[in-house]
Amino acid sequence: MNYWSWFIHWLGERSTLKLLFIVNLLGTIYGYYWYKQQLLETPLYWWPFVPDSPTASLFFCFVLLAYLLGRKWPLLEAFAGVTLFKYGIWATVMIIWTGLLGGELYWEHYMLIFSHLGMAVQALLFIPYYTFKAYHLGVVAIWTLSNDVLDYTVGIFPWLHYYLHPFLPTIYVSTVILSIISISIYYFTVIKKKIFT
Repeated sequence: MNYWSWFIHWLGERSTLKLLFIVNLLGTIYGYYWYKQQLLETPLYWWPFVPDSPTASLFFCFVLLAYLLGRKWPLLEAFAGVTLFKYGIWATVMIIWTGLLGGELYWEHYMLIFSHLGMAVQALLFIPYYTFKAYHLGVVAIWTLSNDVLDYTVGIFPWLHYYLHPFLPTIYVSTVILSIISISIYYFTVIKKKIFT
């Protein structure tokens, strides 16, 4: 067994799954807390579309729980994979972009960069374990792209530094492109099995 195969096998060990479950659960709780003010200022019917990153990690918590129970929940795997990668990259880019525009970054921002990159990485690392089909990915694609449209037409996107507000049209288009990239990654790796096989 080579090192990569050993590592992928290690990811599926119960001890590793438990550790990742705890880390992701804590991150999810913190994420919803981070969104609390925006949620309080948002009509209740839009809430499912507001806290993007913690909802992505919540999906992954359920995926890890399923693995610990010896089960597979393919639709949640698809939701977790696509949204973890998408929002992990999105949030990282937005924070770095804010800094490049002159916005002051504090230790919390660097912690968020690290944690969101972790989201994206773990979403990719678990590709060999995912079992979802094309129709599962189709449901996730509809949800994800609908979320993008609502974010930038209704104005329920995650709060951004005001330095980024002049670039909202560019962010909108880039977010949709990132969604398509995220969906495509899982189409080719899990559905078509062109990579990691």
